[in-house]
Amino acid sequence: MALPIRDQIKYWGMAAAVFLVILWFMGDVLLPFVLGSAIAYFLDPVADRLENLGLSRAMSTAVITVLAILIFVIMALLVFPTLISQAVNLFEIAPDLTKRFTAALTERFPSILDNGSTLRNSLNSLGTAVQERGGELLNTALSSAAGIINVIMLFVIVPVVAVYMLLDWDRMIAHIDSMLPRDHAHVIRNLATDIDKTLASFIRGMGTVCLILGTYYAIALMLVGLQFGLVVGFVAGLVTFIPYLGALIGGALALGLALFQFWGDWVSIGLVGGIFVIGQVIEGNILTPKLVGDSVGLHPVWLILALAVFGTLFGFVGMLVAVPMAAALGVIARFGVEQYQQSLLYRGTEQNISIPDEDTL
Repeated sequence: MALPIRDQIKYWGMAAAVFLVILWFMGDVLLPFVLGSAIAYFLDPVADRLENLGLSRAMSTAVITVLAILIFVIMALLVFPTLISQAVNLFEIAPDLTKRFTAALTERFPSILDNGSTLRNSLNSLGTAVQERGGELLNTALSSAAGIINVIMLFVIVPVVAVYMLLDWDRMIAHIDSMLPRDHAHVIRNLATDIDKTLASFIRGMGTVCLILGTYYAIALMLVGLQFGLVVGFVAGLVTFIPYLGALIGGALALGLALFQFWGDWVSIGLVGGIFVIGQVIEGNILTPKLVGDSVGLHPVWLILALAVFGTLFGFVGMLVAVPMAAALGVIARFGVEQYQQSLLYRGTEQNISIPDEDTL
């Protein structure tokens, strides 16, 4: 005999509360494990394909690990030093950029930026603040003992967790499946399948899109000659998973830097703008349709809300779990709507009412 609905709600509510409390108090401790699990989830299809080619799970994990180490070593030797150097230089020249920007505005709009005006003072203070805060942030992250230890822990624990999770992923999923309550196992499996499809489409697809676009922006901007092209490309690629935001932030930053560096050279400035226009065309017409698809079901506003809420409540770890939680809540919400539309609460006493199709709403 199944438990009453009231008892089931109570137990599942308690489990959800325990999960949120653990996330609240142990967010920093859980960070390497969350990252490691995310990497394992991302790479599980690759391991499955290698198994289909005849390799064992252990050998598939070993091949993926060796390739990941080689890629990381190449990145550490070629990309990371340049990225850090450009970021430091960008913070250092921020006051000079704001002064040049103020001078350009003063030359063209003298009435707006007269001596002692609020806008002039704000621009001057902005550059100084970026220099001080940016340098302070980098120095703290790179020089403090705690920061070094945390970085070392991330670089050590995350790969270890990812390797073990990837090795045991299928067994872990099978074990979790065997622990599902029998009365609801079928429904939970269907929901989990829908959530996995949404996450696979979004995280794996958008992760690949971010990597491709970030690499494209960085290389193209550096070829044009933009001083901080690698940093701009990294930032633009990093936030591409929020539709249009990556191109908006990266394009604004790149054009702003191009105006200072290439002022008067309108061809170079136009090339910088064209890079982002081409990037958006490629993303919207090729990358996103092919790699992400149209059935993700994560509206940009819902995504931004989830990032804001989970980031505020649980910090950086909350931002990492925001997308999976948003996808899961979206699937559960759609399931709840379907159950409501099939219930007497929606249908009333008339059993022949047809459920409106979503395309007609």
